Amino acid sequence: NFYVSPNALLTVTLVPEPSMHGDFDGDGDFSLDDIDALSAAIAGGFDFQFFDLNGDGQLDIQDLHTWLALAGEAELAERKGDWKYEGEAPKPKKAPAKKPAAKAAPAKKAAAKAAPAKKAAAKAAPAKKAAAKPATAKAAAAKPKRAPVAADGKPETLKKARAGGADDLKLISGVGPKMEGMLNDLGFWHFDQVAGWRKKEVQWVNDNLEGFKGRIERDNWVSQAKILAKGGATEFSKRKTK
Repeated sequence: NFYVSPNALLTVTLVPEPSMHGDFDGDGDFSLDDIDALSAAIAGGFDFQFFDLNGDGQLDIQDLHTWLALAGEAELAERKGDWKYEGEAPKPKKAPAKKPAAKAAPAKKAAAKAAPAKKAAAKAAPAKKAAAKPATAKAAAAKPKRAPVAADGKPETLKKARAGGADDLKLISGVGPKMEGMLNDLGFWHFDQVAGWRKKEVQWVNDNLEGFKGRIERDNWVSQAKILAKGGATEFSKRKTK
């Protein structure tokens, strides 16, 4: 607050039309001379319109407050000056990643659900194998059972070779031309006949091959005949057919 005694000597040169509102002495800025002039006008009750800063038609302390506000604005404007911010431009924000891929998860679940179906199909497979076993059993059952060994041990014989011709029994190690003739005379013409001899039947053949008893077991005729009957070859038969 500024108080000026009416009796105080105050000499202020007033400008009829100042360039700035509140610059009463026209020096281009707000100074103590301006506030002294305004204070004297308020204290003395001067009737000057250009002292009525707030435009309310009277001079009072409110005009002084208005002058102080004007002076503060002028100082602030002078301090601000002309400037602009030239800092680095803000980097654009990256757009958030899209999340549609998460919807693909149900497909995996669907695939996972399909897996039990495959397992169920895999479990069904043994059923087919199980079904195949009875068929094999039936096939085995379809084969005619061999007659039991005769009381005297004589094997089944043939009067002559089958339509395809006799097998070359000389491919059995231990069977020469003479032995082959003796076997034919007994009714043996084929490998499968020899391969099928059982223990008691082997004994009967031994007893009927005069001078060659024990030759069958010693040279393993039955084992050789089983191989030859299936179309295979023994080491002896390979040498004979060279």
